[in-house]
Amino acid sequence: MARNKKKIVVLGGGFAGLECTRQLEQYFKNDSEIEIVLVSEDNFLLFTPMLPQVASGMIETRHIVMPIRTITKKATFYEGRVKNIDPYGKIVNLWGSGNKRGISLHYDFLVVALGSETNFFGMSDLEKNAYQMKTLNDAVMVRNRMIDMLEQAENETNPILKHSLLTFVVVGGGFAGIETAGEIMDLLLDVRKYYPNIKKEDIRVVVLEALPNILPGFSESLAKFAQEKLTEHGIEIKLQTAVTSFDGDEVMIKRLDVDKDAIDESIVSSIQTKTVIWTAGVTPVNTIKRSLFKTDKGKIIVDKNLEVNDFPGVFAIGDCALFMDPNTQRPFAPTAQIAEAQAKIAAKNLHALIRNEEKTEFTYESKGQMAIIGKRTGIASFLGMNIHGIFAWFLWRNIYLSKIPTWDKRFRVFLDWTADAIFDRDISRLKFMRREPEKEYKVLDEVDDVW
Repeated sequence: MARNKKKIVVLGGGFAGLECTRQLEQYFKNDSEIEIVLVSEDNFLLFTPMLPQVASGMIETRHIVMPIRTITKKATFYEGRVKNIDPYGKIVNLWGSGNKRGISLHYDFLVVALGSETNFFGMSDLEKNAYQMKTLNDAVMVRNRMIDMLEQAENETNPILKHSLLTFVVVGGGFAGIETAGEIMDLLLDVRKYYPNIKKEDIRVVVLEALPNILPGFSESLAKFAQEKLTEHGIEIKLQTAVTSFDGDEVMIKRLDVDKDAIDESIVSSIQTKTVIWTAGVTPVNTIKRSLFKTDKGKIIVDKNLEVNDFPGVFAIGDCALFMDPNTQRPFAPTAQIAEAQAKIAAKNLHALIRNEEKTEFTYESKGQMAIIGKRTGIASFLGMNIHGIFAWFLWRNIYLSKIPTWDKRFRVFLDWTADAIFDRDISRLKFMRREPEKEYKVLDEVDDVW
């Protein structure tokens, strides 16, 4: 009987992969002939919109991770990293290591939702020296770094070095960059009272954005309001400014809004800082780039139904899929909202494919966009209205709280927010070390799970 079973394998445990798995479980919950498998590098869903709040110490680390096994009902789960995908043999191989067997999974249908990784645009010194805001580890590292800088600056007698220690540069003026800058400033101002030798004017938070405006995707007026509020909050915003290098002590920047032919030394300058946080772009993972799927800019090319060209029954969704916005003729932004919308259509089309029904084209209508830009201030574009201030901040909190998949984590985050309104932030520095990547073994232990 097992031979007749159809196996759907979903790769990726982010918003796209997990939502697709949940939808497939709904479609096939009473069908014993359909087997659903979910593969993820981590055994949890990371609620990335709240990462900056973990970095600022507002939310407890574990409260924005939801174990995948507590969310899925029917799917078989494998924790592992995808080594390669063979779409001709319909096999996915997972890496093995010193204490973990490599696994080979056969599939009948495949959903690729492997997401993205940070794009440093080839600048190796930035990759080595800058902090990121992509994983839970990144958020904890940033928080520890800020507290470390405060501890060092408190007793530093050299004013130039002290200023450098208390200068924090965020590269990227999108959602992640703006929310990170706001949370950093909130934390620094909140805990400053514990550091009597640090004055408010000693602290400097700078956002660098290569585009002419922050928060692309928002209306111009709303983005302008955000910029004004951030500036009032003490955050410097440098637009049309690109980073060229960072050696750990000095970040080199270049102005992009000057005439290229003009010889002007002021177009290249530097900021003395020990901390750069990079949020300025993502790129698909290498597994996708070296796969047999047709790609453009590293993303898998899909048709209107989100199915991969040349490989029927294979779908790609989320950050790793290239789908053009018909309004702008540019790829959709890598957001959780789009990933979940694509996941629903991919699951629906897989169900249609298995039942020999007509597939549905993917069309996207934004439900709105929101960002928190500092303490009790937010901006939102919602139901065609532009909202800002405390109401937008309240709206952000309520909507994102409702998006957390499990009730226990919703409650924990709500308690964290309540405690933050009453008590001061914790300034304990937990000494986590940057862990070296685990060595990958080339020899793959075949696990014959099909026949």
